[in-house]
Amino acid sequence: MTTPSPTSRSVRCPGCGGPSPYGPDNPYRPFCSERCKSLDFGAWASEAYRVGVKREPQEDDGPVPSS
Repeated sequence: MTTPSPTSRSVRCPGCGGPSPYGPDNPYRPFCSERCKSLDFGAWASEAYRVGVKREPQEDDGPVPSS
């Protein structure tokens, strides 16, 4: 059994959905290009991606409605 070379692996680009070589020869990995990497970075920088949090009830929120 032979192990595939890490340079031969292809993954889906998170930016455009196209194929992207995943290995040390791709400086933009897991993205396929500088453009896709920059667009993703810009979305993070402008806070387009957010992680939702469940807010804990506070004392001054009033009574909890019954079901």
